[in-house]
Amino acid sequence: MKRIKTTFLAVLLTSFTLALAPLFSQAPKPSPLSMKLQCAGEDCPLLRGVPQTAGMRSGFVRLKTGETVGWHTTGKNEESLVILHGSGEARIEGQPAQSFTAPALVYIPPVTRHNVANIGSELLEYVYVVAPAGSQPSETVLH
Repeated sequence: MKRIKTTFLAVLLTSFTLALAPLFSQAPKPSPLSMKLQCAGEDCPLLRGVPQTAGMRSGFVRLKTGETVGWHTTGKNEESLVILHGSGEARIEGQPAQSFTAPALVYIPPVTRHNVANIGSELLEYVYVVAPAGSQPSETVLH
């Protein structure tokens, strides 16, 4: 009888702990924020992901004429480039380069090897936003 009570208490305690664990292990809820786009270097992270955001990362990039960010992929994440100043190319592996001039937006799907190049005569400045790609379209409510 004592063994049954001990086993029952152990199972009950384990179940209770497992049920409450997600409540204590969750990251704090992200807060709204604003920041200046000031950067001393060429690439400055702005949003760094959890816990600052729910998973989004972003940064401010400056490229001199002829410079590139280098070939890379954002894995299973999608990426948007908000072009603020200058002209450039989004070079997507296996596809023709896509030229752009500010103001512009460039979208790069998940699992896509790509590069960004400044092909203009002025400084190219843009903000990149990388976010986890969702399996279902999100619902947007406009007020």
